[in-house]
Amino acid sequence: MDARLNVFGSAVAGKIVGLLARTGPVIDSSGLPPATGELVKIRASQINGCGFCTDMHTKDALAAGETQLRLNLVAVWREATVFTEAERAALALAEEGTRIADGAGGVPDEVWAEAAKHYDEEQISGLVALIAIINAYNRVNVITRQPAGDYQPGQFG
Repeated sequence: MDARLNVFGSAVAGKIVGLLARTGPVIDSSGLPPATGELVKIRASQINGCGFCTDMHTKDALAAGETQLRLNLVAVWREATVFTEAERAALALAEEGTRIADGAGGVPDEVWAEAAKHYDEEQISGLVALIAIINAYNRVNVITRQPAGDYQPGQFG
């Protein structure tokens, strides 16, 4: 499959992706555990059908020491025993935040409350931002049909 748009070859698209990328250090400063962030990015990318981001974040997670078993089970995290309660709360918030149009009233209070039990205000701020940003990346990549499979860990530095 060929991409519809060379995101890095377009001045406008490149600037927009660059702005999204600059949120990374701010999110990192929230104290959200990096492994949790990767799980959230993978799950949102799976839901959105973003092969490019699923490829990227599973490879980055493996390179950072995540296990293949946990990566294999992200899509079925509710049935898996390999995730902590905090990770499960983050994955639930990621799913609800990604599927926001599917539910009347947005993210349910009980999902928010469970996440708030495990993450302080700075961490949950980072989590909310991360969910929003990965959904933006997913949409750019799905709309422009960015191909998956060739990503190398750390490729975007």
